[in-house]
Amino acid sequence: MKSIILTAIVVLTFVTANAQKVYTVNNEAYANVKVFVVTNEAYADLLVYKVSNEAYAGDNNGKWFFVSNEAYAKKKIYFVSNEAYADLKIYFVSNEAYAGWKNSSKKHLMY
Repeated sequence: MKSIILTAIVVLTFVTANAQKVYTVNNEAYANVKVFVVTNEAYADLLVYKVSNEAYAGDNNGKWFFVSNEAYAKKKIYFVSNEAYADLKIYFVSNEAYAGWKNSSKKHLMY
């Protein structure tokens, strides 16, 4: 019984630690969220900063770490080429201080 509880704690800890780790899929059928990259931050729902280490990945605050294996991702995203097909419009920022939600009604997409 103790081993089951310990296993459950380890699994739950691992799942919680996966926040904002994303994986890019090649087929939109496998994606949790379809994303379009806008050219002007004024049109974005979310301003995204790509962090260089998974330890810096945020908790649904726009700081993304792109993982190399989908098993480690919290969300699988697909980049669409047409804004009309996107669930979420993002803009990549060069400074992490600017990362964050501009349209909080879409926050649920990344939870």
